[in-house]
Amino acid sequence: MRAGILIGLLSVSALLFYGTEASTIRFEDATAKSGVSFITRNSATPNKNQIETMVAGVALIDYDQDGYPDIYLVNGAEIPSLAKTSSAYWNGLYHNNHDGTFTDVTERAGVQGAGYGMGVAVGDYDNDGYPDLFLANVTGNQLFHNNRDGTFTEVTRAAGVEGANYKGKKMWSTAAGWFDYNNDGRLDLFVVNYCVWGVNQDPYCSSPKGGRSYCSPRFYEPLHNTLYRNDGNGHFTDVSDETGIAKSFGRGMSVSFADYDGDGFLDAFVANDNDANFLFHNIGGKRFEEVGTEAGIAYNDNGKALSGMGSDFRDVNNDGRPDIWHTAVEHETFPLYLNMGKLFFAAGASSGLDRCTVNMSGWGNGIFDFDNDGWKDLFVARSNVLDNIADLGTGREYFEPNSVFRNLGNGQFEDVSAQAGPDFQAAAAHRGVAFGDLDNDGRIDAVVSVLGGNVKVLRNVSANSNHWLVLKLRGTRSNRMGLGAQIRLTTEGGKAQWNEATTSVGYASSSDARVHFGLGAAALVRELEIRWPSGIRQTVRNVRADQMLTVEEAAP
Repeated sequence: MRAGILIGLLSVSALLFYGTEASTIRFEDATAKSGVSFITRNSATPNKNQIETMVAGVALIDYDQDGYPDIYLVNGAEIPSLAKTSSAYWNGLYHNNHDGTFTDVTERAGVQGAGYGMGVAVGDYDNDGYPDLFLANVTGNQLFHNNRDGTFTEVTRAAGVEGANYKGKKMWSTAAGWFDYNNDGRLDLFVVNYCVWGVNQDPYCSSPKGGRSYCSPRFYEPLHNTLYRNDGNGHFTDVSDETGIAKSFGRGMSVSFADYDGDGFLDAFVANDNDANFLFHNIGGKRFEEVGTEAGIAYNDNGKALSGMGSDFRDVNNDGRPDIWHTAVEHETFPLYLNMGKLFFAAGASSGLDRCTVNMSGWGNGIFDFDNDGWKDLFVARSNVLDNIADLGTGREYFEPNSVFRNLGNGQFEDVSAQAGPDFQAAAAHRGVAFGDLDNDGRIDAVVSVLGGNVKVLRNVSANSNHWLVLKLRGTRSNRMGLGAQIRLTTEGGKAQWNEATTSVGYASSSDARVHFGLGAAALVRELEIRWPSGIRQTVRNVRADQMLTVEEAAP
């Protein structure tokens, strides 16, 4: 209670200091111009297989290292075979042409995928300077090595990451993320697993108005997650048991990483569906302790486990401590957990998000500064879970528009979706979303998958005079992409903000690895302090705004 009072007082005082301004956050649907034509196919059947509701993830990956993010899209497969029996079920890779258009290079690149897909994770696991692709599937997972010539080679079996078994069967994987948990300079792989499931073996759940409905996740047995240690020779070792990851069972939907206690080792948050959320505290890069309940992020304020979906683990109030925000379904709200220090989080009760989101259902999400005012905003890809929701007597629609919540800089958020442009009002069965600056204009764009519909390329056209800075990190002792690096930025006047390098954002998706800062009116960054995963601290001073800046890790 004391923490809640403190947050409220800080909110009031900050409101008096900062005031409020009209939102300039605005998106336009650039899909038609972009040439990205991709339908997410779930192969829905009358048997209401649980996997049909949950596809699919999106990734932004600069696979050819030309400085512009390309788009990768995950797809389902035929049921009951769970095979990609035609090109309609292929995953898709679209090359960024630098002019707002994209070219389908899927077949040439060799990344069509196999089986029934769910999630995607981008990371340079062999430190050769070119990012690789990992696919989390219902069927066997896949790892594609980037050949640095526009093509990829599948190396799943040689790498040992096909997927762990439970009770003699490969676990259904929903998402994954790359992070260096032991700070040895090599990216390790965390795979999120969902539930025990078999094709056409779902329990029969009836709709109140007759007919069959998709069942609640509570009807399915949960699974543990998988952690693969990178051995540095192209192979990974499953260390789930020895690190303690395999002790905790839940229906995992997403994973996001941050060093929440400042000890120099990345921790992992897992949003679970109808189960308590997990916070895996990294103990010296050797083992993990699940501390979700003790840290205050396992349940909502009423002690209830929510339908956790997408998540992001990032500092929203510029106090230097990463916070946690995850999505859920209608009547549950999308909780924001503020990092209070001392290994404890407090629900941001005064943020206004409870009121804004109580009637929403959300999947993918992300914490980014969309108007470049120096405060990170919140974006959620929305849709209800059930395709027959209207038949359940709820009065709610299955299709929902996406939403964006503007950070007012005072601990509060405002739903500005209605002012985000006419294209933003279009409702659909949105699922995964990846974020990044597609055209290098300093504004964060979004690519959203649509179940049964064409993907949406949402270009950020927010009009204001705010400045920005985008950092591309190049590790030397740390992993090449610099994932896990923590950056403190100070502008003129001494205003500071923090961000972390990560690709693991939202539901089943992977965002641009570059680190974005909105600078507001500041045209000069007085100081950038980077704490690399290796422990090296590096300072860069007097950086002009409005540029893409590459920073290479300094020698110790």
